[in-house]
Amino acid sequence: MGNYLNPDNIDFRRALNSEIYVGKSELIKQTNAILDTENRFVCVSRPRRFGKSMAANMLTAYYSKGCDSSEMFAPLKISSDDSFEKYLNKYNVIHINMVEFSTNNTISDMIAEIEKTLLFDILDEFSDLRFFDETGLIRTIQDVFTKTKVPFIFIIDEWDCVFRIKKYTSDAQIEYLNFLSNLLKDKSYVALAYMTGILPIKKYGEHSALNMFTEISISDTNRYAEFTGFTDDEVTALCDKYSVSFDDLKQWYDGYCVDGISIYNPRAVVESIRAKKISNYWTSTETYEALKVYIQADFDGLHDKVTRMIAGEKIEVNTAKFQNDMTTFASADDILTLLIHLGYLTYEAFGKKALGRGLVWIPNAEVQQEFINCIE
Repeated sequence: MGNYLNPDNIDFRRALNSEIYVGKSELIKQTNAILDTENRFVCVSRPRRFGKSMAANMLTAYYSKGCDSSEMFAPLKISSDDSFEKYLNKYNVIHINMVEFSTNNTISDMIAEIEKTLLFDILDEFSDLRFFDETGLIRTIQDVFTKTKVPFIFIIDEWDCVFRIKKYTSDAQIEYLNFLSNLLKDKSYVALAYMTGILPIKKYGEHSALNMFTEISISDTNRYAEFTGFTDDEVTALCDKYSVSFDDLKQWYDGYCVDGISIYNPRAVVESIRAKKISNYWTSTETYEALKVYIQADFDGLHDKVTRMIAGEKIEVNTAKFQNDMTTFASADDILTLLIHLGYLTYEAFGKKALGRGLVWIPNAEVQQEFINCIE
């Protein structure tokens, strides 16, 4: 058991111990279905505080050979699934949060630190094995798989911090994408790669170094919609349990239209119930200055479109040309699409053949207040 290789289940245990916990364990049924298949690469992008890290910690606790989580999962829904026992704590899991490594000055330094860190854990865990080259991460992982026959599961949290926080040059971003591609793509030792972030995978031209991933974004969740936030049924159950007004929570924290399913902001709902009052809980985690920067660009009459959305209108948008970063903007549509991924707006496509075209609007009263503050 190491810090990043085969970690224990303490992080997920803390979620279970929380005053308010909404179970999403049936996400494991989805990931079990794609283990060791051509579809074993999944990238889930959601706004801040929508449960990404909790899900990553849950998957780590379930798959990691570094712990015994049978008792922990026994009361959860997934325990009744036919696949539950088959994969429970059976894999070598590498779980990393990229934010921990993002303090490096260059991408090359960041990659070198990741490789050094993972190699330390691997060589320590498998000290009884002989390796061809103890300085090469990919070859060492392959050697472990060849000799133990136990595949690896990669859980990478905040994978897109390179594009959101540091905002490196294009060459540096490509270097980072190529690192992930070389580590994961076409590797026999990968049983599952599950990445989380806010932005969809960055593409350059018509191609992507990570084109093997199925992308689950906030605007197109595939079969993962119910795991993107709290559903109507989950919020109703919480309201009944804690004697809270469902109508108030719906007005303030609902409104994310995800493949026809109504989704609530999880952090806001939990904090509102704990504090027993309605307030701006999610938007308070990031200053409205971050929102104002994008609106001030005023591409294609963006100010007017924002004003109309504050008044309750839905605006047409084309999300197809968005470059999946926070710096490349050529139109109002690009900024509106970014705001969808950041959670400030919600989106509904015109149809499956609409090719990124649809309607965008402000999801709820909490976010509406943030836009009003920005305009003022």
